[in-house]
Amino acid sequence: MKRATSKQTARGFTLVELLVAITVLAIVAVLGWRGLDSIIRSRAALTEQMDHSRGIQLAFAQMQSDLEQLADRDLLPGRQQLVADNARLIFVRTVFPENGPSQLQVVSYRVREGVLSRRESVNTRDLTQLDSLWQVALGDTDPVPGVALQSGVADMAIRLWENGAWRAPDNAAAAPQQSPVPGVSGIKGLEMSLQLLGQPNPLVKILLLGAV
Repeated sequence: MKRATSKQTARGFTLVELLVAITVLAIVAVLGWRGLDSIIRSRAALTEQMDHSRGIQLAFAQMQSDLEQLADRDLLPGRQQLVADNARLIFVRTVFPENGPSQLQVVSYRVREGVLSRRESVNTRDLTQLDSLWQVALGDTDPVPGVALQSGVADMAIRLWENGAWRAPDNAAAAPQQSPVPGVSGIKGLEMSLQLLGQPNPLVKILLLGAV
């Protein structure tokens, strides 16, 4: 009697099945790459925005430190202590060198070609020299370059708090030897607004003038 034998045939993937599998894997890979690319782009944009915000906050902190030392009007007879417009902020501050008498210094903030920069003059106790330093700051003729604080600045706007209300600053072209602008001694605060490129809203900071 002969024993019946059964043959098992080995079956592999057909070409159609392989093509379908490859297509599915390709679709999954494309979707995964798009998701990863979106995450990387979002992270890069967030990092850039955080860097800009950090730079602006440091710039505001420097401005506040400078303006807290705004020179008293009694030290500047017949002279202006602060002028501003939507491209620059110039003022005289008092500095206190270590183991030395107080001195005066002209500080200017400017926005030029999208860069907010800060420049300070040498210290002096001579009002005649201070007048020359003031004129240099007004004319932006100082050969020493300023320190760049923030790039990507599209616009700068300033308002002054005086007598309980905000007002636009006066023309910054006045010379320090001229009589003070009426009411300038009543200015107690300054609103600095910086518009960054690509940002929908400006960053605004209220700064106090004089010692707090």
